[in-house]
Amino acid sequence: MTSPRQLLQTANESLLAEFFQASVGKWRSERRYYTLPEGETKEMVSIITIRYLEQGCEELQKLAQMHNLLDAVSLVCGAEVIWESTDSISGRKESKGKTLFGAKGNILYRDRGFATTKPVTAQYFFPNPTTLCLRTEYNGSVFEEELKLVGSKYRTRQSIISRAGEQLMIGQYLEKRI
Repeated sequence: MTSPRQLLQTANESLLAEFFQASVGKWRSERRYYTLPEGETKEMVSIITIRYLEQGCEELQKLAQMHNLLDAVSLVCGAEVIWESTDSISGRKESKGKTLFGAKGNILYRDRGFATTKPVTAQYFFPNPTTLCLRTEYNGSVFEEELKLVGSKYRTRQSIISRAGEQLMIGQYLEKRI
């Protein structure tokens, strides 16, 4: 017999697969970071490319190994995200890189975190089918993120970074499909 918890995990995995598939493609991400409590801002533009990863693919098997999962094909789906960021004001290149996401149950496995190159995990849930919420904790910090699909051409994102119960930074993003 399937438990209610297993049904919820399967539903979440299905919603996540649909969310990742709807996000496939190239996006222009315009974002603003607010450093708290001073309110200092930093504006960035990134070009983001998202690729859907099928269960059992090489990237998800490597990700499962990074997280010491016993079954290398246990991650049901995932995404590869490649980015290149530029400071909007100075035009200076800020960062570029790639990260992998893979899902099992209500856990999103990542090959790196926002502020670390080490593998991390996030709890995820969907308050509705077009909004993905993540909570990641490591090194004493909490990262809460909300990604929302707005039709097929837009996404919004918001990130809140906290430490010891105090909010340190808020990031707000508008992403347009290219």
